[in-house]
Amino acid sequence: MARHRRVVLAVWAALLVGCAAAYPMLENRLGAPDFRVKGSESTEVDRLLTTYFPQFGVEQDVIVFQSPTRTADSPEFKTVVDRTLEAAQQVPGVRRVIGPYTGDPGAQISDDRRVAIAVVGLDGDTPQRATVAEQLQSVVQGGNTGDVDAAVTGYSPVQNDVTEIQNADVQGAETIGIPVALVLLVLALGALVAAIVPIGVAVAGLLVAVGVMLAMSTLTTFDSLVVSMATMIGIGVGIDYAMFIVSRFREELARAGVTRRDSRPEIADAVGRSLMTTGKTIIASGLIVMISLCSLVVMQAPIFRGIALAVATAVVSTLIVSLTLLPALLATLGPAVNRGALPQRMRAAESTPADPGKSGRWARWAYAMMARPVMFGGLAVAVLVLAAMPIFGIRYGLDMGTSALEDTPAGRASTALTANFPPGSLSPIEIVATGPGETPLTAEGVARIDQLVGGVARDDRVDAVLPAQEGAGRLLISVVPRVPFDSMVAGELVRDLRAAADNSARDGGPVILIGGSTAEFVDISDEMTTKLPLVIALVLGSSLVFLIAAFRSLVLPVKAIAMNLLATGAALGITVAVFQWGIGESLLDFVSPGFLQVYLPTVVFVILFGLSMDYEVFLIGRMREYWESSHDNQYSVAAGITHTARPITAAAAIMVVVFGSFVTADVLELKQLGLALAVAVAIDAVIVRLVLVPALMRLFGKWNWWFPHRRTQVSSSATTPRRTQVSATSGDGTGPAGEGLGRHRAHLDGAPNEVTSSWLREEE
Repeated sequence: MARHRRVVLAVWAALLVGCAAAYPMLENRLGAPDFRVKGSESTEVDRLLTTYFPQFGVEQDVIVFQSPTRTADSPEFKTVVDRTLEAAQQVPGVRRVIGPYTGDPGAQISDDRRVAIAVVGLDGDTPQRATVAEQLQSVVQGGNTGDVDAAVTGYSPVQNDVTEIQNADVQGAETIGIPVALVLLVLALGALVAAIVPIGVAVAGLLVAVGVMLAMSTLTTFDSLVVSMATMIGIGVGIDYAMFIVSRFREELARAGVTRRDSRPEIADAVGRSLMTTGKTIIASGLIVMISLCSLVVMQAPIFRGIALAVATAVVSTLIVSLTLLPALLATLGPAVNRGALPQRMRAAESTPADPGKSGRWARWAYAMMARPVMFGGLAVAVLVLAAMPIFGIRYGLDMGTSALEDTPAGRASTALTANFPPGSLSPIEIVATGPGETPLTAEGVARIDQLVGGVARDDRVDAVLPAQEGAGRLLISVVPRVPFDSMVAGELVRDLRAAADNSARDGGPVILIGGSTAEFVDISDEMTTKLPLVIALVLGSSLVFLIAAFRSLVLPVKAIAMNLLATGAALGITVAVFQWGIGESLLDFVSPGFLQVYLPTVVFVILFGLSMDYEVFLIGRMREYWESSHDNQYSVAAGITHTARPITAAAAIMVVVFGSFVTADVLELKQLGLALAVAVAIDAVIVRLVLVPALMRLFGKWNWWFPHRRTQVSSSATTPRRTQVSATSGDGTGPAGEGLGRHRAHLDGAPNEVTSSWLREEE
């Protein structure tokens, strides 16, 4: 990449222009989140509705007509209603329209006669219904007059408006996060040019991801939620990876004494060394993130697989940019990467070589933590466990974000609907009854259903049970709850209805299935809670194998996994305390729904586990370099922390800013996700990396680096071989190599002799 930098930069320039053009095209293709679960009861209800009740559609939406000056009895009001319903019926995908005058006027016209509703049936799967709802909304609003306002609301219209708000939230978060990240990078790297490079790399990686997702959108559907997550993770990871490589490149330039841009061989060598060390580290980090994400595919729900695919695309794109475009860019800049430098006292430590294991405030900090490892380690664990305690009372739900829709068509319609009609009218619960094996119902089956419906109508949580509709000997019954369809009470109602349906189906009774949007939320909640242990097992198991291979140690991977579990648990516990308990509602501008988004814990665990491993691999990788040259555990820990504490702290601060900027979002799920990720990264970088890691490394001592391997002969001299036995035992044969073996051996200006380190690795 360095030798062919001009060609590389030219190719990338053309590619990024094309990807930038793909951004608005991808936004236009974004659909609504698909919360269906393959093989679930709600999905089966959708199939039965399509098969036996095609005239009604799979989804029931509502057109809301309202006027501040006219009533539903006025000719002007009726004219708007008739014209709008006639146009709505012509929209492809609309199956049925029941107006307020042809349906049930008593239930479809408000008491003050100023609001009327029409029921609209939509056909198709989730992405198709979103498209139909968008076209329907356009047609309905096109017929508005000054006196009568009409708008569509319901599951798909609400999701369409939420998508637009999420897109605006992402852009707003980027507007806040990227400039602040640039300031932090300048402070961390001590030079303006060095700080601009990671920002550019992160943006380039995001553009590549957008281009790839646009290409993949011909085969699958992406929604605003998964693209928001990909943007959030892609920017944070992109800045981190690039900053680590830039930091190492500047260190290599300083070590080689390169000050002129015409020193091309030396500059290319510095690029090569940077990728040989830090480049390999970010590959390992990226692989761990993707290993974690792959575990989501066990969830039989498109929303989880979409998140895995989109975020993995962002990470892979960032890696490709970091390993191709960034080296060419650094080779072009050379020492110019240090331009715009801050005053000497504010510059990064990497620019001035020193013995990192003996001097500096980070070395002193590391030795202080290692001086009392039990006290500091125990205190850190206690803090993390205390923060994680709220997670044991976690409750799951699915807030559709209607509170953020005040200024949207669906939001205005929802407000008028819930103010004048039962909130459950927005998305009724659907009951479909058939005989065993989808046969037509018998008289006995119909009698059991009537008995069930009678009990449902008496439920205090139910406002109305609409008349049954027959289709080929099967029945469709709509239940209108008194509560919002995305509330926990509505979810409990679905569970109770399913229990009652199971009782009615005993002894050869009818097959009664409960569907609708609320039932869909219940099914995805059950899928998540059922599969979460499997996801955790997959993430932990695969990460353990990978880390053992990467660290060549048994103790380090186990410690890394345990620390990451503590940090992730603490972050989720704090998220529960904030969004479920309502701590800080006024500060963060939200109203607690009393639960977390159903998919949040699983997604946060998977993403955080991968991101936390980034810092672990980077830190331990640097410690290992010093261990291989000095075989002094405490010196290696101090030297590793000295070289990585500043970039890790800076990287964490940047990620906290990028993730934390999403707390300003209007949509609650983005607030929850942003806070959870920001808190987790802060905990990981401060408590885990700077306190827990040095304390545990000191406690385990030489056992940190022990790994069983076959005995081999290693020459102590490159010119006069003197064979010395090196194995999994120390010189006295009692255990791993002692901490004092070759103390401070083979150091050049305080850095490990990479030739020696590489030779030792090859011999092993």
